[in-house]
Amino acid sequence: QVQLVESGGGLVQAGGSLRLSCAASGLTFSRYAMGWFRQAPGKEREFVASISGSGAITYFADSVKGRFTFSRDNAKNTVHLQMNSLKSEDTAVYYCAANVWGPELQPRRYEYWGQGTQVTVSS
Repeated sequence: QVQLVESGGGLVQAGGSLRLSCAASGLTFSRYAMGWFRQAPGKEREFVASISGSGAITYFADSVKGRFTFSRDNAKNTVHLQMNSLKSEDTAVYYCAANVWGPELQPRRYEYWGQGTQVTVSS
């Protein structure tokens, strides 16, 4: 049974930083690309970042480029999203997702999802 468990969310002031983590189990981790998506109240789920199975390829939404970094540790079956210079518009529930195809940008391309972690940025 595949499980993705996010952690690291919380309340932070604008300009601050948070580091989200996602721990995976039940899958051959290095074979799966991973993605982060977020969903704010009343809005659709949107792409934040993705990373290939090896970690060599990453993609970022334009809204987070230069502020967020995405890394993975295949020995520990974890990924990390480092979020710096946070803005109020980054407030959302952040979801970790996995897919076997590659670092996709569309949520429908992901097979497995975590339950999400809340990030709230106060201005």
